[in-house]
Amino acid sequence: MKPVLFWFKNDLRLHDNEALHKAVNSEKPIIFFFCLDERLFKKNDLGFRKADAARYLFLKESVEDLQEKLEGLDAHLMIEFGKAEELIPKLVKKYGIQTIFAEREYASEELEIIDNLKASLPEETELDFSWGKTLYHIDDIPFSIDKIPLTSKAYRIPTGKKTSVRDTFKTPKKLKAFKEVESTDFPGYRKCGFYKKELDAVSIYEKGGEAAALERLEEYTFGSENLTGYRWSRNKSMGMDYSSKFSPYLAVGSLSPRTIYFKIQEYEKKIKKNQSTWWLVFELVWRDYFTFKAMRIGNAIFKTEGFRKKKLEFKNDQKLFQRWCEGKTGIPFVDAHMRQLNQTGYMSNRGRVNCASFMVHDYQIDWTWGAAYFESKLIDYDVTSNWMNWHMQAYEIWYTNPIHQSLKYKSADFIRNWIPELKNENDFSVYLPWENDVSDYPKPDELFDKWGRSINKIKKKFED
Repeated sequence: MKPVLFWFKNDLRLHDNEALHKAVNSEKPIIFFFCLDERLFKKNDLGFRKADAARYLFLKESVEDLQEKLEGLDAHLMIEFGKAEELIPKLVKKYGIQTIFAEREYASEELEIIDNLKASLPEETELDFSWGKTLYHIDDIPFSIDKIPLTSKAYRIPTGKKTSVRDTFKTPKKLKAFKEVESTDFPGYRKCGFYKKELDAVSIYEKGGEAAALERLEEYTFGSENLTGYRWSRNKSMGMDYSSKFSPYLAVGSLSPRTIYFKIQEYEKKIKKNQSTWWLVFELVWRDYFTFKAMRIGNAIFKTEGFRKKKLEFKNDQKLFQRWCEGKTGIPFVDAHMRQLNQTGYMSNRGRVNCASFMVHDYQIDWTWGAAYFESKLIDYDVTSNWMNWHMQAYEIWYTNPIHQSLKYKSADFIRNWIPELKNENDFSVYLPWENDVSDYPKPDELFDKWGRSINKIKKKFED
């Protein structure tokens, strides 16, 4: 019997995977395949990779965990380096594959790959794609994509009233694998163009893989009951427990948003229902909204002028951009978060807002530069969430004052943790290091007048 192909992409899980469910129900032997796209590691015009070391390591752990789970079900995962639209037709020809199962794509680069793949396949080859990205299924929301509202409230309220979350698909207990293929190793870092010192310089924030994702879900809910306080702790930056940390797993598909939703439903029945449980579901709905809105807008989300074609004056000083990237702006709240990002591939929501606002509105650097840098570094990089959030920070929401925010969120210990030059300084010097001329830590390029009130507030707070 000729096999079918299951193509894993950003759905690196066995639980709640509709495409996998369809492949299993075909009752044909399955070849499981993952392509590590070589284009992820090419450098862009700004001089950094589309996916840097932390993303490589997190993806490696996620794919290897998936491979281990498949092996436990007497199946195998072929992992290849290159371009899927070139590799898959070779598999189709070699094994006589007539059907390819995969998750449906929605962003332009990925859709282009699909188009190129279709053009390279025999006409009789069927592509069976299933929607798996969002909490609410794309076919269930009360809007067609071309009619998605341009404000979140106009989307969220009707959708919440008229749409239900579909049941999850069960994890398969057995798989009918094609026996003529074997598992292959995840491509080594040298093949992807990395040096060992680049990998040694990062320590990814969370362990990758479906097993770790489900463990985190259980721990954050019933294990620690930290979910109860999510609404009030989510804007912190220090530690593992202030927020869910589900986003890296959602980004690579190691965790299903529906699985999170039903876990929250169970938590509300057995532990507590409050603003926090509502808010975490709200975040999943917001993630949906960015996906659908970006599908409506198209490639305008990647353009400097954005979909509203607004204009800001950008100076685009390369040296200032480099200072921002390296966490050497002289503004501790910004620098601590950027250094955390560079070392771990992660940054809190509060950090992202402040670092983006500072780069765009204080340094006056094109927001797409920052979005591209975050794409390179974040282990929870999601194309629509990242680019839509940056677009909003540039054009749609208010300015964030990093001096005020550093004190408001009591960030002194967080700053000390990520900026060793300030490790032994008192709180005043941590918040305003230029006032005490702290050695080895860079001076700000400029102290803006709009920070004056916040600076004076800190001075007054720490007066003898």
